[in-house]
Amino acid sequence: MATKLTKIYSDLDLTFNKVSVTGDVAIRYDEQAVIRSVRNLLLTNTYDRLFQPQIGSNVTKLLFENIDPLTASLLQNEISNTIKNFEPRVSIQSIVVQPNEDQNAYNVSLTFFIGNNTSPTAVNLLLQRSR
Repeated sequence: MATKLTKIYSDLDLTFNKVSVTGDVAIRYDEQAVIRSVRNLLLTNTYDRLFQPQIGSNVTKLLFENIDPLTASLLQNEISNTIKNFEPRVSIQSIVVQPNEDQNAYNVSLTFFIGNNTSPTAVNLLLQRSR
């Protein structure tokens, strides 16, 4: 008897690629949807979402501070608090924030478990100020 795989989490593909058959916007499922959600949370400022001003983080504000180990530690705490407060599907295993003075940015490596998954998911982000 064949078992049907069920998709638990879904989200729109923010590149807005079309599905060739239906012409609808493509959808990301499960691991990719949760990764997209974590990335959106970290890059959204507080008070950016109407009617939900508490959702988001102060990561972009910290990117305008001096690039040093203290700011990297503050970024690590902000990322951890944001994920713990707003993404219940994720349990963090590790967060590593490394300053990159040459690019005026921070390299962030996140490792977390999604739901009851036994294999960790790794995400690498480059956080740099936009202006």
